[in-house]
Amino acid sequence: MLTIGSTVLGVNDVARATAFWHAALGYVPREPGDETWIILVPASGPGAQLALMLSETPVQDHPRIHLDLYADDQAAEVERLISLGARSVDWDRYPEDSDFVVLADPDGNRFCVIDQSPR
Repeated sequence: MLTIGSTVLGVNDVARATAFWHAALGYVPREPGDETWIILVPASGPGAQLALMLSETPVQDHPRIHLDLYADDQAAEVERLISLGARSVDWDRYPEDSDFVVLADPDGNRFCVIDQSPR
């Protein structure tokens, strides 16, 4: 049987990406990294790992893979993430009334903030 160990994001600046994802998710380095690679884990215990890898590949406008982040208060989380350096992305792949808000991290990697509040 296989399990997913880490989701890996290519980034232009590992230190900047580490600072953003630490502030966004509260994740901390699993072990010391360097300017080419680091693995972040939840500070509070087990959970999905996020690895950041130096990449020279340009960011895709419509990537084949992205992160989905779930929020109880979507509007507050979107505002907080933008204050940390994320930016809003015009996205033509979801209906306008969807529960997804598409953002990009400081490196341009797309991710969704999904409203998981009770409807």
